[in-house]
Amino acid sequence: MSRFFVAVIFASLLVSFSATAKTLLEGNFTQGGLVFGNTDAGNTVTLDGNPLGLTADGRFLIGFGRDARKKAELVITSPDGNIDRRTLDIAPRTYKVQRIDGLPSRKVTPNPKDIARIKADNAGIGRVRALDTREAFFASGFIWPVTGPISGVFGSQRILNGTPKNPHNGTDIAASEGTLIVAPADGMVVLVHDDMFYTGKTMMLDHGLGLTSVYAHMSAMLVKQGALVKKGDAIGKIGKTGRVTGAHLHWGVTLNHTHLDPALLVGEMH
Repeated sequence: MSRFFVAVIFASLLVSFSATAKTLLEGNFTQGGLVFGNTDAGNTVTLDGNPLGLTADGRFLIGFGRDARKKAELVITSPDGNIDRRTLDIAPRTYKVQRIDGLPSRKVTPNPKDIARIKADNAGIGRVRALDTREAFFASGFIWPVTGPISGVFGSQRILNGTPKNPHNGTDIAASEGTLIVAPADGMVVLVHDDMFYTGKTMMLDHGLGLTSVYAHMSAMLVKQGALVKKGDAIGKIGKTGRVTGAHLHWGVTLNHTHLDPALLVGEMH
């Protein structure tokens, strides 16, 4: 077992709060990690002073970004005013540097027309990430959307054609063009775009409470916007559209606007 997954196992904890709050947390208390929470219906929850969305039965989500601070404060308040205040410890991570050469120059340094297109793409993605669906589709649990060699990891500093760029915000999985991609969890198809500048044929799923996932560079998309999909349903095929050097899937997971590490949701690939 790799050191990475050993670290993940140790960072995956189950926390039980006091009997008054009856709150459970389970997940990855590490940078890039997602934590699933459950509290009494009617309670309110904040993280570092920011309110969290809850389902009717008290489910909520916490996401720690790539550069999350070492501690966060969770506060659960019951309808009668009782307060349970907890400090969460967030494990730090060390990120790789990845150099990718041979990309078309426009895909690294876009021209003004390209930039306008990128802004339109980002606006569509932003609208999806602003959704606040109060459904717990994520309760199905997660599986890998496709299997194959990992060609890009979450959080790595990207150097493209020698130019430093933003850190990678997902997991890249290499596979033959045309390989089926499945939904890693239950969700609703909320974006289907035939040709985004960077990501080519792109799809996004809404898993509830602001948790969304993205599937990029596909050669075909097999479900329509608005469709409900179950974990394991075929949603598309591996391709090499957009900014790529070969066929692969870019799989990203975001809680609202916080990028998370998809690999932490599924563990080792079998």
